[in-house]
Amino acid sequence: MVRQFVAETERLQDHNHVLLITTGSVASIKAPLIVAELLQYQNVRVEVVATKESFAFYDPADVVKAGGRVWTDEDEWSGSYKIGDPILHIELRRWADIVLVAPCSANTLSKIAHGLCDNLATSLLRALAPTTPTYIFPAMNTLMYEHPLTAEHLRVVRDVVQYQVVGPIGKNLACGDVGLGAMTEWRDIVKIVVDQMKLIRKDDK
Repeated sequence: MVRQFVAETERLQDHNHVLLITTGSVASIKAPLIVAELLQYQNVRVEVVATKESFAFYDPADVVKAGGRVWTDEDEWSGSYKIGDPILHIELRRWADIVLVAPCSANTLSKIAHGLCDNLATSLLRALAPTTPTYIFPAMNTLMYEHPLTAEHLRVVRDVVQYQVVGPIGKNLACGDVGLGAMTEWRDIVKIVVDQMKLIRKDDK
C-alpha cells in the first residue's frame, strides 16, 4: 500500500515538528531512544527518514512503537506516482521545524558535501530551506574521521551549506578501536532540540 504524507495536513498548530535522519552507522541503534525521549515533551511530533543501510542497526518497528513513523526510499519512489501527487521529500521538508542527521555516516557526509540526491534523505536535505535549523552528528571509525577528505567535507557542510556540526566524541567504538568518531550521546542530541525549541516535559504540566 502506498503511503502519502502531506505537510499541510500533518503539521499541527502549536506543535514542534522534529525530523530525524538515520544513516549507515552503528549509532543508528539509538534512533528509537531519541524518538521515545523527544515524545516525552509536550506538543512534539517526530518523523524519521532512514537510509536502507541504517536498518542494519535498528528495527523500524521500534520507532513506530515509540510513537514515530519511518520513511524510506520505497515511500519516495513507489512506482505509482501521478502528476499532482505529493512528493515525499518536499512534503517532509515543508513539515520539519528542525532536522537532525543522527548519525551522519562518512558516506552520507560525503554525499551532502557534494550535493548528491540519490536517496530520500539526501534529496530532502538538498531541498531544505536555509532557515531550517539542521544539525549533523558525525559517526564513523576514528581513521575515517581523521581522513583528510572528512575535514574537507565537514568544512563544506559547516561553511558552505551552513549546517551545525556537533561531535563526534571520543570513546570505545563499536568496531573495537578507541578514539574520536562516536556520535554525540543521544541524550545530548535530545537536549539540543529541547533547548532550541524550548520544550517542556509532559510530566511538568
